Amino acid sequence: MSKKIRVLIAKPGLDGHDRGAKVVARALRDAGFEVIYTGIRQTPKQIAMTAIQEDVDAVGLSCLSGAHNKLFPEVVKQLNSIGGTDILVFGGGIIPEDDIPFLTENGIKKVFLPGTDTKDTIDFILQNIKQ
Repeated sequence: MSKKIRVLIAKPGLDGHDRGAKVVARALRDAGFEVIYTGIRQTPKQIAMTAIQEDVDAVGLSCLSGAHNKLFPEVVKQLNSIGGTDILVFGGGIIPEDDIPFLTENGIKKVFLPGTDTKDTIDFILQNIKQ
């Protein structure tokens, strides 16, 4: 029996809007993943530490405040600094398409925009987590 995929869903920064993050968390849970949700207003360091402590396979970041270019790469940097180089990091939220190349160059494996079907997120995780 293979272990369940563990995913941390996190809201970095001061963004207080978390409906989308909760929708994704629920969809992942319903698809059989173990999901940990950090709640809002987390620092990149807090997110990285939680990811390591919870032994997650993936971290999903959500940002609607416009701070994604600063916060998302900082989460990756923090993860890498404490041994989380093998953790898959993806993001979503209100992110201009022009910012996606910068994010992918800085460790965000995939960016999901508003209106993305949650099945696409589930499929992405399943295809990118080594079981």
